[in-house]
Amino acid sequence: MNPADEERQHEPAADEQEPDYRFTLANERTFLAWIRTALALIAGGVAVVQLVPAFGVPGVRQSLAVVLTAGGGLLAALAVRRWQRIQAAMRLDADLPPTRLPVLLGGGLLAVAILVLVVHLVPQPVGP
Repeated sequence: MNPADEERQHEPAADEQEPDYRFTLANERTFLAWIRTALALIAGGVAVVQLVPAFGVPGVRQSLAVVLTAGGGLLAALAVRRWQRIQAAMRLDADLPPTRLPVLLGGGLLAVAILVLVVHLVPQPVGP
């Protein structure tokens, strides 16, 4: 691709306008907050495997780590998509698209918290 084509690719279309830079930067800050949350979930998954002692139920620790790590990766991908959709809506001077991301994240974390509480209530097997 030559430089002229690359420059035209970044120019807004006829029905698009470049939004106020403050809105673009606010959208970017929100995106970065979602990415920090995704990184925290991934770090939590690593920490569960490396630092948390075994639960009373076998395999729960590894399953919890997989759920947290996969959730962090999924959240990062969804954050990119959300950032793109909002940026496009601002350029078209359209309504911002609705998102279920906060509800999904909150529900997922509630499910993880309930799972951890239930597992903590299961007594640990006594060794010989």
